[in-house]
Amino acid sequence: MARENLNDLLAFVAIARERSFTRAAAQLGLSQSALSQTIRGLEARLGLRLLTRTTRSVAPTEAGERLMRSIGPRFAEIEAGLLAVTELREKPAGTVRINADEHAVDAVLWPALRKVLPDYPDIRVELVTDFGLTDIVAGRFDAGVRLGEVVAKDMVAVPIGPDMRMAAVGAPAYFARRPLPRTPQDLTGHTCINLRLPTHGGLYAWEFEEAGREIRVRVEGQVVFNTVSMILRAALDGFGIAYLPQDQVQPYLDRGDLTWVLADWSPPFPGYHLYYPGRRQHSPAFEVVVEALRFRS
Repeated sequence: MARENLNDLLAFVAIARERSFTRAAAQLGLSQSALSQTIRGLEARLGLRLLTRTTRSVAPTEAGERLMRSIGPRFAEIEAGLLAVTELREKPAGTVRINADEHAVDAVLWPALRKVLPDYPDIRVELVTDFGLTDIVAGRFDAGVRLGEVVAKDMVAVPIGPDMRMAAVGAPAYFARRPLPRTPQDLTGHTCINLRLPTHGGLYAWEFEEAGREIRVRVEGQVVFNTVSMILRAALDGFGIAYLPQDQVQPYLDRGDLTWVLADWSPPFPGYHLYYPGRRQHSPAFEVVVEALRFRS
């Protein structure tokens, strides 16, 4: 059926319910003459009379009653569905899927979300952790999390955390056997704990900076992990130097369980950003999550 015929059926249902062209026209925002013409056109196409009109009343014919019983409930379901969607503006609900790495989930996402989610029991959040450069559109994610300097230019980027620093750290027991590195190049003579990235299966190159010049060092060691929590544990156990976010190791630095080396070579850089396509129509639940995560210095 042509799309315009649906409007004709909607007009018929309004008249049959109201038993009045006047009230139906007011409900639909049409003139009575336009509404009469619409019904005449519908009856002509069907070859059936749907409404009996008198000077005082309007009533469905037998064919009109049968049509009303058939399509009336469907239109009612559509109206109920639209009302339910509209109510989401007042009561955000639904699932929000976010892709992020392990540290972002632990340090930024969950601390913020655990405060707001109790106030919105109908919002469900799915946090999927990986270190790959996941395509959030292809993966059907609502948003992803990356460091500010690597967010694609065609994405909306919302800061969700402060600036960060990376720290090369090792246990005092490890440095009791080895001299402290003085430059990033000295790391090639040390046992280091590597992170395996899922993208192309490569090892993460450690990044340092001197006078605005970036230095990347590929290190070697006895153990490789694909989670930062295990890298931290191995460093605490004295298996070598690890390269981890400062906030993650700060408690251990404060207690003397770890020693930070090459700190002068690790300047701050833009922290985590939530990113998502700007062209999408976002749900009220998504907007609640974004505002909960937005970083306010």
